[in-house]
Amino acid sequence: MHPLQKITMAIPLMMGFTPETWASSETQPHSIKIEGDITLGGLFPVHSRGPAGVPCGEIKKEKGIHRMEAMLYALDQINSDPDLLPNITLGARILDTCSRDTYALEQSLTFVQALIQKDNSDVRCSNGEPPIIPKPERVVGVIGASASSVSIMVANVLRLFAIPQISYASTAPELSDNNRYDFFSRVVPPDSFQAQAMVDIVKAMGWNYVSTLASEGNYGESGVDAFIQISREAGGLCIAQTIKIPREPRPGEFDKIIKRLMETSNARGVIIFANEDDIKRVLEAAKKANLTGHFLFVGSDSWGAKNSPILNLEDVAEGAVTILPKRASIDGFDQYFTTRSLENNRRNIWFAEFWEDDFKCKLTRPGIRGNSGLRKCTGEERISRDSAYEQEGKVQFVIDAVYAMAYALHSMHIDLCPGSMGICDKMDPVDGRMLLSYIRAVNFNGSAGTGVMFNENGDAPGRYDIFQYQLSNTTNSGYKIIGQWTNHLRLNAEDMQWSGGDKLVPDSVCSFPCESGERKRMVKGVPCCWHCELCDGYQYLLDEFNCDTCPFDMRPTPNRTSCRPTPIIKLEWSSPWAIIPVFLAVLGILATSGVIITFIRFNDTPIVRASGRELSYVLLTGIFLIYLITFLMIAEPSTVVCAFRRLFLGLGMSISYSAMLTKTNRIYRIFEQGKKSVTPPKFISPSSQLIITFILISVQLLGVFIWFGVVPPHTTVDFDELRPPNPEYARGILKCDMSDLSLIGCLSYSMVLMVTCTVYAIKSRGVPETFNEAKPIGFTMYTTCIIWLAFVPIFFGTSQSTEKMFIQTTTLTVSMSLSATVSLGMLYIPKVYVIIFHPEQNVQKRKRSFKAVVQAATVSTHLSQKSSDKQNGETKVEPDRSK
Repeated sequence: MHPLQKITMAIPLMMGFTPETWASSETQPHSIKIEGDITLGGLFPVHSRGPAGVPCGEIKKEKGIHRMEAMLYALDQINSDPDLLPNITLGARILDTCSRDTYALEQSLTFVQALIQKDNSDVRCSNGEPPIIPKPERVVGVIGASASSVSIMVANVLRLFAIPQISYASTAPELSDNNRYDFFSRVVPPDSFQAQAMVDIVKAMGWNYVSTLASEGNYGESGVDAFIQISREAGGLCIAQTIKIPREPRPGEFDKIIKRLMETSNARGVIIFANEDDIKRVLEAAKKANLTGHFLFVGSDSWGAKNSPILNLEDVAEGAVTILPKRASIDGFDQYFTTRSLENNRRNIWFAEFWEDDFKCKLTRPGIRGNSGLRKCTGEERISRDSAYEQEGKVQFVIDAVYAMAYALHSMHIDLCPGSMGICDKMDPVDGRMLLSYIRAVNFNGSAGTGVMFNENGDAPGRYDIFQYQLSNTTNSGYKIIGQWTNHLRLNAEDMQWSGGDKLVPDSVCSFPCESGERKRMVKGVPCCWHCELCDGYQYLLDEFNCDTCPFDMRPTPNRTSCRPTPIIKLEWSSPWAIIPVFLAVLGILATSGVIITFIRFNDTPIVRASGRELSYVLLTGIFLIYLITFLMIAEPSTVVCAFRRLFLGLGMSISYSAMLTKTNRIYRIFEQGKKSVTPPKFISPSSQLIITFILISVQLLGVFIWFGVVPPHTTVDFDELRPPNPEYARGILKCDMSDLSLIGCLSYSMVLMVTCTVYAIKSRGVPETFNEAKPIGFTMYTTCIIWLAFVPIFFGTSQSTEKMFIQTTTLTVSMSLSATVSLGMLYIPKVYVIIFHPEQNVQKRKRSFKAVVQAATVSTHLSQKSSDKQNGETKVEPDRSK
């Protein structure tokens, strides 16, 4: 038998119907024939794909029988409607695709055989007459198919014969290509809309790193391709893995898929465009790998709100977000289908097989022993009463597809056959191209009350319901509507619920947002992945990818998002670093004031006169100024304060050591001159001593005033001195513009005087104890040198300290106060003690001439040669200061 003849063979309707007669035919039925004036084709996956070598497998109750009955129901409604195609009956030729594209292609040749021209000129009957060949039925349009791969295969054939096709379930974006599939239309939106909705869902949940899973074939691969393309255009979303599930997966294939998904475990979101069987096996593999709750699935409409993919895997599927074209349950179809029985549904040649599967019974066949494991069908069973029933999701779209064809034919009939009650010549035959233009122009309210229309590519508008599978939801089989998508997303986040009842959306990101003050260092080639690096030190976050250093007078805020002014500090009076120097300075000033007052009070007494009153007052003034500089060093810097610091920092010391140098020099010259002759040396009178002292002091003043002229005194804020690694402790220090070097330079002249004075003190060490002040001055200078030798390493050794200013200021002021205290204590406190507590010793001694001084010097020299130090004090000599 020719294949076309075999394909078009229909099983005649059996009369005298009983359950037994349903099963009497051993021939596999192939199509349903419904008589009518205009015939529509129908393609439905009545059976599943068969095993290797067998085209068809088990019957598919929902996707197959429900959808096919929806077409029969729609035809009944149209044919009984007096306003739609009046006096014109729609018929049908319905074929089983067996969920296989190649088999569907073979079956669909039935639709085009009437258009194939056959040359029968050489065929003659036995009597010589030409044969009478029945004209095959002409199919004007096709409803279907279901799977995108089947629709693509069939559409390639139908377009060759200009037969319009309206699908109720094929959503592959490829079918939107109007150049290749120009006769194809669909009442469901393409997966490009679905992919856009899924991208919007993923972004609304804050995910930026997901994997994709696709069943091999047009539906899965096209859906994922559309998702990837849209996500790339939208930006901000990266694909961690793109995995394809083979048509014929090998054992362990799904375990490998789960293992591969875990290679990018941060990508918890999994976008899945797969058939029901593949979805189920993915969930099983995830459960087997003990990853329940890890993966967050976003399923396409092939998952939708179905229970079959998640049966016994509810815990793995918990939280899955799925999408489904907006639909409604058609009450009229429920009433129609639940009343179908073996008696009233003879036209459905696969209904007996459905009956057996739905009621788990067996229709007996003569001569064949029944299966003892199944009960015998009685024919009295009723759908929904004796078996579970739930309307399949695409029933609405099947009905809308049939109505779309009917409305197009109706409009075409009105235009081509005005006033005609039936098919007119202009519609016999129906022109496919013209019918296509009418199909694309339809606009009516469909079975669910939503508008049915097509765009220029034959696609329906995108209208989706968004579901989430929630274990706590006992209604609607656990699926809860959480939003809609109609060109844009409306998602009710408060209705979402995740594993364990958690309301917080889990993360599916490659890298978590960086903390405040951290910049992103991008991973090459993956725009959603980065490493976070802290802006350290004095850097702040310029933008999300770059750090920049704050200006020198600023530091970063605690969150390092900007810079803030660095606090400016100074040495406070209440600081421990200031209290000790001030205390010492106050004591010193009081002591110095006491000495000065005592000297003034007892100005004409022998002890005061013997100490050299004029130089003593100069020296005491210098000591007073040394104590006073402590207050200037701690006072808040200003231009005036800075000027006084420069002036008095070295002045007090230069006054003191100039006076002491003049004294020791005088003693040394007198002593040395006495060894040589009885003639007194020059410039030993009090006035001469004062002149020499003031000349020495003027050198210091001259240097300071030159400094004033070159660099006028001013304040500055030093931001470098107190700039530790932690910017929280950074401070700007308000200080005078005096560097460490300039400070030492200011004191250097005093140091020279000090060293010179010490040298003279050493040279004058042989002078008798009671001969003026040589030895006390010597002890003073030795101690002072020790103090300043200790000062140098402390001052410069703390230059790297974070408290440099405080340490150096305290060290300097304390050193100066100690120097002044040593001078005061060794030179004047003993005298004051005698004046106050032993006035009997403060009496006039007999005067000696310079000759006596010479004799004392000679005796001293002679005795020193004999190492008789004990006799040095036996002869008390008081120089004659009147000379």
